[in-house]
Amino acid sequence: MTIKCKVKSIEPLACNTYQILLHPETPVAFKAGQYLMVEMGEKDKRPFSIASSPCRHEGELELHIGAAEHNSYALEVVEAMKKAQAEDGDIAIDAPHGEAWVREGTENPILLIAGGTGFSYVRSILDHCISQNVTKPVFLYWGGRDDCQLYAKEELDNIASQYANVTFVPVVEEAPEQWSGKVGNVLEAVMDDFISLSAYDIYIAGRFEMAGAAREQFTEQKGAERHHIHADAFAFI
Repeated sequence: MTIKCKVKSIEPLACNTYQILLHPETPVAFKAGQYLMVEMGEKDKRPFSIASSPCRHEGELELHIGAAEHNSYALEVVEAMKKAQAEDGDIAIDAPHGEAWVREGTENPILLIAGGTGFSYVRSILDHCISQNVTKPVFLYWGGRDDCQLYAKEELDNIASQYANVTFVPVVEEAPEQWSGKVGNVLEAVMDDFISLSAYDIYIAGRFEMAGAAREQFTEQKGAERHHIHADAFAFI
């Protein structure tokens, strides 16, 4: 369904990464973990995860868009958002989309895995779990090239210290001198930390090849149930 939105704000989160708040003209009903399509043209719709949670979004939709100069696909969207905001124009979206939304009514612990701005996907699920007073274990692994890319690390550290059932594990490929977290690949960190994933509901957001590798490694080496691993990338690989 196409919905017109006003661009309420555009704020930098990290180098080449922006938080964008959209105010839709009609409320958008969505599930934690779903995404929307920004309509750039009649046949040009570009997907972005909804970072806000369905129970606490107050009518606004939050996006986290990584728009480095080499990524024209995302950069063009950010430029269109800036233009709409400056001219008090509209941005058209098509929402909601996606089948990798959080499954409720299961007692399985939750494992959330994100690479880069894939964090927006797991952020929606994490915030939804907190707002619904979920008490089962929730593990969030977030990987980035360096600590600058993990723009919400302080927020997640605070959440993990406040909620005993939430564990946050940051992973960087290039660690600064004072880094105390894990170094390397985020999937390798998960593989190292878990003996078995057979009892987990797993949610993944990142590059397609990352999602594919995770499904293969987790099912073959850690006993994960294929139908308990969720990623919208699976529809395209």
